[in-house]
Amino acid sequence: MQNTTSSATPELTVPAATTSTIEVSFPGGKRVAALVDGFQVMTDQPVSGGGEGAAPAPFDLYLASLATCAGIYALGFCQARGLSTEGLRLRQLVEQDPETRLPTAIRLELTPPLGFPEKYLGSLTRVVAGCKVKKSIASPPSFSVELAPAVG
Repeated sequence: MQNTTSSATPELTVPAATTSTIEVSFPGGKRVAALVDGFQVMTDQPVSGGGEGAAPAPFDLYLASLATCAGIYALGFCQARGLSTEGLRLRQLVEQDPETRLPTAIRLELTPPLGFPEKYLGSLTRVVAGCKVKKSIASPPSFSVELAPAVG
């Protein structure tokens, strides 16, 4: 019987990049809406910015995405171990540069529930610090703005 095993190094396969699309519409005034996986996310500018203040401003949603991402990591950690989440709290504090109004520091304050096992405190903190939104900020993607043909 002939040996059909090759001594050549097998080729590594790199997963193809995936693309997601968010469609944006402009329902009037200073409102901007995004269609994300079938959900409509509304934004508006505050009254001081010419809007009606009817929804969070886009930048506020950006900050909320960081806080809620960290929150789902904390929740998942507890649920995976059968730990109570009653009393679990997460608070995000954002320091901003007064001139640029851009964040200079973001601090997440995580409050575990009463009676939370001490042996899990470090792990819980590390899990929350590893949220995908935070990782995206720490290792930002490239950005480009391209013009598409007008439709009419």
